[in-house]
Amino acid sequence: MATADTMYRTALREPVAHLTLDLRAVTFFDSAAIHALVRLAQRFAGTLTVLPSRQVRRVLEISGLGDQGWLAPA
Repeated sequence: MATADTMYRTALREPVAHLTLDLRAVTFFDSAAIHALVRLAQRFAGTLTVLPSRQVRRVLEISGLGDQGWLAPA
């Protein structure tokens, strides 16, 4: 929760054509992070790639977001 807004604001800092979020080192992912990620997916529709850690992937699967096109395959 403490870093979800920072992740969101940092991703918006510079204009980009494609955004890749490398979350492979993330060990805790809560509802605030899910919300920030969904907002980024809406903002960067078709141009977002998320590289999840095992924990992030599990949380996204549980929340029903495990089949999103922006989620890189395992």
